[in-house]
Amino acid sequence: MKYKNCQSCGMPLKKSPNGGGTNADGTISEMYCAYCYENGKFKQPDWSPKQMQDFAKSKLKEMGFPGFLAGLFTKNIPQLERWKKQN
Repeated sequence: MKYKNCQSCGMPLKKSPNGGGTNADGTISEMYCAYCYENGKFKQPDWSPKQMQDFAKSKLKEMGFPGFLAGLFTKNIPQLERWKKQN
């Protein structure tokens, strides 16, 4: 399956450096962005979906998005593939 958004933080994969994070074999991940995934491992392995939502929301606000839009863009993070088994 080809994903348009990172299945950890929800960011569009086309906005990720190199088009995605890296798998253990060095290939580009088609599921996770470079900010979440590197060398086949999550950069924040112990985070909860709520922590990822808070982090992504703060990053969007730093980029100038209004709070309500940042909230809207991050509300579905708990439904992404990385978090489904934790719900």
